[in-house]
Amino acid sequence: MDNKSFTYIVWWIKHLNIYFRSVFKWFFISLIIGAICGIVGTVFNYGVHFVTNLRADHPWLLFLLPVAGLIITAIYTITKQEGVGTDAVLEEVHSGAGLNVLLLPAIFLSTILTHACGGSAGREGAALQMGGAIGNSAGKLLKLDSHDLKTATMAGMAAFFTALFGTPLAASIFSIVVFSIGVLYHAAFIPCFTASLTAYGVSIFFGIAPEHFRVSVPEQSALMFFKIALLAILCAMVSVLFVSVIHIFEKKAKVLIRNKWLRSIVGGVVIIMLTLLVGSTDYNGAGMNIIEHAIEEGQARPEAFILKLLFTAITLSCGFKGGEVVPSFS
Repeated sequence: MDNKSFTYIVWWIKHLNIYFRSVFKWFFISLIIGAICGIVGTVFNYGVHFVTNLRADHPWLLFLLPVAGLIITAIYTITKQEGVGTDAVLEEVHSGAGLNVLLLPAIFLSTILTHACGGSAGREGAALQMGGAIGNSAGKLLKLDSHDLKTATMAGMAAFFTALFGTPLAASIFSIVVFSIGVLYHAAFIPCFTASLTAYGVSIFFGIAPEHFRVSVPEQSALMFFKIALLAILCAMVSVLFVSVIHIFEKKAKVLIRNKWLRSIVGGVVIIMLTLLVGSTDYNGAGMNIIEHAIEEGQARPEAFILKLLFTAITLSCGFKGGEVVPSFS
């Protein structure tokens, strides 16, 4: 064997060793993050479903929404997590500042309170924040460097999202894409997917069934594809409107009502008034009831989309907590 061949073999063995060490390292880290996210996510899921059913059985809880707003404001003030939302989580990790573990109980309790008293919000925003906090905190405890800490944070986001929605592949890709818009950070896929599968297994073990609907496939034709394309354009337009309205409401609410305590009270009162005016509680909570009525019963009010948008924008802009994905699906 000549020196060139020997050098190549040594180089190959060295890099193979680095590869396997990295694989095993992330396998165990992902298992830890996924297991924790699966357990916390299961508790959170059951908590949201419990308070949602509780509110359905006791409609008067809606009138406690201003009080819930004050408690949420107090929680974020005490834990010093004011202004820390999903966007702030991504920005803090990008800058290397890291996340405070107190974000986990803050967003957990606040989202539960929002759902219990009829605020219009989802769960996925909370999922990304809690998952990010778990992944980031686990990375710090394991003394990962700044580069690996970002991967751990993404794995936590993907795992917690999967624990709630049962979508390991979609959640992995989503957390990677949302973390770095326009760039697919492919090196994080295996850690994210492993953590997601672990969290999915944990949630299934504890009886969390993912949302699914049985639908029939329509007959394929040129007209059908035209209708689908038109629907896609309309959905894109509504998505732009949804994001724009939420951002505008958040800015205007802080300008018009500078006091955060008063802002939460006013927001709660406005949601109560809108609910009474509409004469329905369909637009309180996440909005899965609207989706279920539309898909399973073929029932949907034509103004439902704009009402859900309005309820959600007011809820989130006045300090209540939750996500935007399920309301946007609505």
